[in-house]
Amino acid sequence: MTSPNGLVCFTNCLLPQEDGSLVEKDLWIDERRGVILDAQRTFYVRGERPDRIVDLKGNILSPGFIDIQLNGAYNFDFSVYEDDKSYREGMKLVAERIIETGVTSLLPTLITQDKALYPKLLSLLQPFSTPTSATLLGWHAEGPFLNHAKRGAHAPPFILTAPEGTKSFEDIYGEQNLAEAEDWLMASGGQNPGVRIITAAPEIDGVMNAVGELSKRGIVLSIGHSAASSEVATSAVRYGASLITHLFNAMPQLHHRDPSIIGLLGASPHLSSPISPLPPYPSRKSSTGTTTPEKAAAATQTVVPVSQIIIPSAIQTNFSDASEAFDNSMTPPLSPFNFASPGSITRSLSGTLSGAISPVTPGAATPLTVHKRQNSRSELHLDKGEIADMAFTRPYYGIIVDGIHCHPNSVRLAYTAHPEGCILVTDAQKILDPNLRDGVHEWRDGKRFVKEGDKLYLEGTNTLAGSVVTLDSCVRNFSRFTGCSLGEAIKCATYNPAKCLGIENRKGTLRAGADADFVVLDRRGTALSTWVKGKEAWTKGA
Repeated sequence: MTSPNGLVCFTNCLLPQEDGSLVEKDLWIDERRGVILDAQRTFYVRGERPDRIVDLKGNILSPGFIDIQLNGAYNFDFSVYEDDKSYREGMKLVAERIIETGVTSLLPTLITQDKALYPKLLSLLQPFSTPTSATLLGWHAEGPFLNHAKRGAHAPPFILTAPEGTKSFEDIYGEQNLAEAEDWLMASGGQNPGVRIITAAPEIDGVMNAVGELSKRGIVLSIGHSAASSEVATSAVRYGASLITHLFNAMPQLHHRDPSIIGLLGASPHLSSPISPLPPYPSRKSSTGTTTPEKAAAATQTVVPVSQIIIPSAIQTNFSDASEAFDNSMTPPLSPFNFASPGSITRSLSGTLSGAISPVTPGAATPLTVHKRQNSRSELHLDKGEIADMAFTRPYYGIIVDGIHCHPNSVRLAYTAHPEGCILVTDAQKILDPNLRDGVHEWRDGKRFVKEGDKLYLEGTNTLAGSVVTLDSCVRNFSRFTGCSLGEAIKCATYNPAKCLGIENRKGTLRAGADADFVVLDRRGTALSTWVKGKEAWTKGA
């Protein structure tokens, strides 16, 4: 039912705020335009009253959930193509049914494919929505620029390096899909497809060359399926990477001497890197032979090939095959700053050790400059202007809170370390369906899933292959695992992902002018109804 003037007031409800609190307050919307209104301005300035009152009986009126990593659901896989008609029907099915879980916006996720398949999939996987469906905002490309040793369920033959930097990415995804100023919120009718997130391993050849340029275009670079050291992961963030894909999974585990990717959550703006601040990473453009970082470094530093440096075997890297959730390696290599000589040698991204190398005399005093970054705390706490060159913004991180991919204690550790960066994701597969039985199910490339409750793994292995958890379940689990309030858990499925994507004025918020996409939750976090563009699109039990 539509009100004569289109104004609707939700009352007797709790509204999640951007700080994670829940506030008892009314909310006004214009259901004809599908946007949230400034109630005071509408009433006092425009002199208008709502024609319809919706009493939510003390329940929570939350912004619709945003899932930035969904591989498929309801027997449809975004990475499998048969024909145009069935693919479009599958997209529509997922978009219309996923609202049952409170999701009103999502990023369909493509896992590593044969490079010949990307043009076809991307021509179909455009931003999409209907009056009764979630909005497909574009897509998340998880691969193919991944580390073989951390590939998880990704097909090894299709994993690639990026020897030409940005051009390698354009060759796979299409230059038009990596353009600046994409039509994120379909202002022009959703005609422009676009990459919103790219998951890549920064240590892979050429990837770091592309990070700066792609991030400038508004693409979220996410570190994932990677064995990056602390140094490389930190550098990737400083050059533009702003997200970590499914934290704890398909990456080295936390180690006190080299915390690797996970350690980014604990980074300080003042102690962001064990090495001196680096200059901006020059991107390698697709159309020109721009100087690479390695060449630029060679012009100003003494460079010594790694082959000429004897490094004890105890600190050499050992990568072993690892599943999505399990990493079989025991002790990671020591971070470069632990084995550098007093001459301040640092390992460069090109595989060389650079710096002024001086012999070490037993018993000789160590030059004071060697430990410059380890001076007293008072020397680090300078005025903001004096430490601007050391500024470091910690990345967001996606985390699968199904109780299988991450132990509850790990979830709590991550959230305690960096609550503002937490984003709940499902990483759900095609067999996400609350009504689906346990057992063996067909997947792709001749492989099969085994579903055991909420656990999903490749047949004959212990490799986790995504999940079958819903995002509303993740919200409830997260509140239980961390002890945070339901409002704080909701923030991790709404405002945080929207802010990561740069769309927090339109999605994931209850600000005036934002889209009127909501999920009504009871006080235990169970989804009761979902509203899309100001209209009720799904009701539990209806």
